[in-house]
Amino acid sequence: MLPPASRVLRAMVDLALHGDLLANLGITLLRVAGAFALAMVVGSALGIALGIWRRLDLAFDSWLTVLLNLPALVSIMLMYVWFGLNEPTAIIAVALNKLPSTAVTLREGARALDRSLLEMARCYRMGRWAVLRHVILPQLTPYFFAAARSGLAIIWKIVLVVELLGRSDGVGFAIEQYFQLFDVTDILAYTLAFILVVQAIEWGGWQPLEHWANRWRR
Repeated sequence: MLPPASRVLRAMVDLALHGDLLANLGITLLRVAGAFALAMVVGSALGIALGIWRRLDLAFDSWLTVLLNLPALVSIMLMYVWFGLNEPTAIIAVALNKLPSTAVTLREGARALDRSLLEMARCYRMGRWAVLRHVILPQLTPYFFAAARSGLAIIWKIVLVVELLGRSDGVGFAIEQYFQLFDVTDILAYTLAFILVVQAIEWGGWQPLEHWANRWRR
């Protein structure tokens, strides 16, 4: 039922050297990057707008609640049915599942902005770009990172579901193939490779970037 770790490691190395592991990992990483960027850009802009403008927040609040509670499987299947089994649909379907939580997180950040700092910026007649860069964005940095970290964790998982349901390559597709063969060792080999990539991004990317972005707090 559960193969020894040494066999899983050997399978991972063998799949990387002689199989499609690296190619599938690369394809999945591209999908994750595309969906993550789309969800963060659109979700952040929407969340900040909702946090600043009360009427806009009232108009979209119910829709955000609906999207937050819509099962990922349902939204993915609907997107495939409506727009076809193609690459843009796969990426948009993944982004759509992360966008609401990003918008909610940034909305709370925009609501928590220090109004006295904004008033001081107006007194010094700072331009809009200067206010955004030196007053608003530094206060929203923790919210950006909170949304990004939780979003990346969600997007990894949803991309695998999207690939399993409607793509012919990627980690999710490969795992589904090994599932059909009841090959637990190769399933775990793919899972281990996936976890190693995620940890490398966390240690080599997110943590140093967050440390740099929050240096002004020290």
